[in-house]
Amino acid sequence: MSRFWSPIVHDLEPYIAGEQPKIGNVVKLNTNENPYGPSPVVLEAIHLAASDTLRLYPDPDASLLKQAIADYHHVNTEQVFVGNGSDEVLAHIFHALFQHNLPLLFPDISYSFYPVYCKLYQIDYQTIPLAEQFEINIQDYNIDNGGIIFPNPNAPTGRLLALDEIDALLKINTESVVVIDEAYIDFGGESAITLVHQYPNLLVTQTLSKSRSLAGMRIGFAIGHPDLIEALIRVKDSFNSYPMDSLAITAGIAAFNDQHYFELTCQKVISSRDRVITELVALGFNVIPSAANFIFATHPKHDAAELAADLRKQGILVRHFKQQKIDQYLRITIGTAEENQQFLAILDTLID
Repeated sequence: MSRFWSPIVHDLEPYIAGEQPKIGNVVKLNTNENPYGPSPVVLEAIHLAASDTLRLYPDPDASLLKQAIADYHHVNTEQVFVGNGSDEVLAHIFHALFQHNLPLLFPDISYSFYPVYCKLYQIDYQTIPLAEQFEINIQDYNIDNGGIIFPNPNAPTGRLLALDEIDALLKINTESVVVIDEAYIDFGGESAITLVHQYPNLLVTQTLSKSRSLAGMRIGFAIGHPDLIEALIRVKDSFNSYPMDSLAITAGIAAFNDQHYFELTCQKVISSRDRVITELVALGFNVIPSAANFIFATHPKHDAAELAADLRKQGILVRHFKQQKIDQYLRITIGTAEENQQFLAILDTLID
């Protein structure tokens, strides 16, 4: 620790991202990336945009990308905020909307960046225990709060909360902001964006990292009431006026213009997920119902950490969390058909 640090830095425990291996020849099922590359339309658009114009600053408002998102989701551009990945969007949300006297609420098993943001922005928070099978019970959130946030589907469990449950939550929570973090919604859920016109305190975030295969471009967005969006813009423009680079803006627009490729690859992931779940159950795993591009599973006779380590020795990366309540679970990203088969074949030998 340095004596030159600001006091807050000493107590920060930064978020730890999934391993990005420096070696080749591994089957990477640990960071929920899409196994299928970006749309060829996107790659062509990036190629054409990589020109002398990169010497110029990008549009600080990313107006064309906002318009593409607004058109796709049938909202106005004043209801759209974009940022450098949904993590940056979430950071601005915590800063702009959750710094209140009452605690922020989120599940005890959820995206592990949430408590990191709370520490960074000095936000009081309270975790709400999930039910026995990792379900979110909305009645547990019917308490005074300074905001509510959770992923849907939840991470790392993959469990989906139905849209009518979110609607019911918004009916009982009208005095603080509710953020639905929909990083994985395109793999089996119904987006809460359809509710933003009814509830001025609802904000929905999404990313192009997962279902649109653009994790390397860092494109995230939020949709909600213009008053909420204005708060995010004020924070953004007090932090970085140019969070979206020109190539990311171009890639994002092109991704929304290729609906066929988006639907095709999502369906391939969904079909593969169902097949992998069937195989895992046959191997004796207990699998949590998933609406994401990953599976959360535990085996009653095998330690999860040991399985993860043994898989790694065989060139298969999966994610293991040491957190209490889930330390016997593995989070397994859905890969290509070939990657899934290789994973299952090696897992079969380890289980035997």
